[in-house]
Amino acid sequence: MRWMFCVVAVLLVVPRYAGNERLPLISAAPSITVARYVPPGGWPARIGQLTPLAGYTLRSHDPAFGGFSAIAWRGGRAFLMSDGANVVSFALRQDVAIGARGYVLADGPAIGWDRADRDSESLILDPASGTAWVGFENQNEIWRYRANFQRVEGHRAPDLMRSWVRNQGAEAFVRLHDGRFVAFAERQPNRRSRYAVLFSGDPTNPKTRAAPFRFLPPDRFDPSDATVLPDGDLLILTRRFRYPFSFSAKLVRVPVAALRPGAHVRGKVIATLAAPVMRENCEGIAVTQEAGATIVWIVTDNDGMPFRPSYLLKFRLN
Repeated sequence: MRWMFCVVAVLLVVPRYAGNERLPLISAAPSITVARYVPPGGWPARIGQLTPLAGYTLRSHDPAFGGFSAIAWRGGRAFLMSDGANVVSFALRQDVAIGARGYVLADGPAIGWDRADRDSESLILDPASGTAWVGFENQNEIWRYRANFQRVEGHRAPDLMRSWVRNQGAEAFVRLHDGRFVAFAERQPNRRSRYAVLFSGDPTNPKTRAAPFRFLPPDRFDPSDATVLPDGDLLILTRRFRYPFSFSAKLVRVPVAALRPGAHVRGKVIATLAAPVMRENCEGIAVTQEAGATIVWIVTDNDGMPFRPSYLLKFRLN
């Protein structure tokens, strides 16, 4: 009777959790399977100003693998960040993921229990120090981490981003060659334009100045990520969803000189990714250099659906 009384007392006093299941965390050494991807009918010789070089599917048995919303390269390694505060890093050699490592962001907005807390959508890596800046869409906050994501060095909710709608907020984030940063909202304020903020320096520094402007994407397309080209121009990845289940993407080149406070900025579409070449959710973009050529990398988000692989695409910019 005493044992039964103790059990009943605990059940009455301790509330049962009735919310979402705990966000899965990536293992320290996830196993990754890489396979070549060729679209139906093969790769075209050109896609706008892009020349296809390779396509890969990425799979893993790790339950936290996938959902990639950003990509960055440092030291010859790819860093893929999910929208659940997980990062996977590996070197890609002869279609094999070498030295795969998993990282979980040391801290972030809210308690980190579910994806709404840690909706990490954008990633910037300093190539020298490894310092990382991460944009969180639901909270519209920017956090700075030491190399390997194990320690927070600063964070801030910029005033110009506080009114951005949750789940439609800080989707794309990029650092310019001169040290300025730019953040883009996904869908606000209307169908034709998107909020954007130009920071004079590190957004997590309270002394950094910030100025608003607007980005005008292609009709019905939303910015999902951005990167900076060798000449300083921006390459913005935009995507569009169509029912029942198909995505397309457009790459927009924006002159860096157009980024001015109060400006309404419209770029030039240089490539379109659509069926049958790619119908998945293109979320992350990065640029590297190989033998003097500019290489554009795009990673897709499988939206946490294990039956959908993650795609990593490689192009040369012409």
